[in-house]
Amino acid sequence: MATEPDPSRTRKSPVSLLPEPADGFGAVEVAALVATVFWLLLSGIYFLTGRPSDQAGLGFLMAAMVIVLPIAMIWVAALTARSTRVLRAESARLQAAIDAIRAAYVAQMKTQQGAGEAPHPALTKRLDEIAATQKALESGLTRLTTARVTETALAQSAATAIEGEDQPALSLGTPAEALEPPLSNSDFIRALNFPETADDKPGFAALRRALKDRTVKQLVQASQDVLTLLSQEGIYMDDLRPDLSRPEIWRAFAEGKRGRAIASLGGVRDRSSLALTAGRMKQDPIFRDAAHHFLRLFDRTFAGFASRASDSEITEFAGTRTARAFMLLGRVAGTFD
Repeated sequence: MATEPDPSRTRKSPVSLLPEPADGFGAVEVAALVATVFWLLLSGIYFLTGRPSDQAGLGFLMAAMVIVLPIAMIWVAALTARSTRVLRAESARLQAAIDAIRAAYVAQMKTQQGAGEAPHPALTKRLDEIAATQKALESGLTRLTTARVTETALAQSAATAIEGEDQPALSLGTPAEALEPPLSNSDFIRALNFPETADDKPGFAALRRALKDRTVKQLVQASQDVLTLLSQEGIYMDDLRPDLSRPEIWRAFAEGKRGRAIASLGGVRDRSSLALTAGRMKQDPIFRDAAHHFLRLFDRTFAGFASRASDSEITEFAGTRTARAFMLLGRVAGTFD
């Protein structure tokens, strides 16, 4: 009879090789403290040498905002970075635990298949629990990253408002988007591909500008939702290599054509990704609703983009992560049938 593996011993060895999440005062907190002290000194020097009239009434309120708001945003960003670091460490530890248990599970299956025994139910249950915990951590990490981008955009908006306080006020009822210049095609494409890394400053800048456009913002959020859900199945857009379609096929789709006329847009041929997506679409109503919502927004937003984009810009757009998600989900949903 096969000897049952010890799950606790199986998990302990590989996970203990990973560093524990840092609970102390790290480099991010030190940088935030230095930035806070520097900003307090700079603000103090400015307002102590300013005019006396600036310290009363509305001037005092603006001074308080100029001092407090940047400090608050510095520490919000620091705490967000700390939380992200902790979640990444926990995710890595859980991944190591899953790999160890999976290896034990595979070894046990081979042994039990030879002996004609059923899989150990406790080990199977533990593997499912750890996988579910990792998915929850990945979702939290995605939300924190999105929150950090939004906080940065809000901080820049506040700074712009303070710098422009001497400009003439607009009449009541003017929408905020009327103040923003139209989103360029290059920013549209870069935003829907999402930043490549945490240091991709042009990518984050384009994403911030895209989030100021209401229509594009909805598509960005819907795309982020489906990309997160697909990643839970191990499906990543960077791993897909879809067949490219000519710009005139994309323009036909923008004009409302469906079915075989645009069938070449469903260029994703990866059978594993298609099977996993189709299974999730049938079994998970939340995923199904998110996918259909994304496809509707993509249809509407791309029609406006195609009317002003050149053929080369459409080709570049077709290589974005959002466009690849459309190819995958559109093929599963029957858009190209």
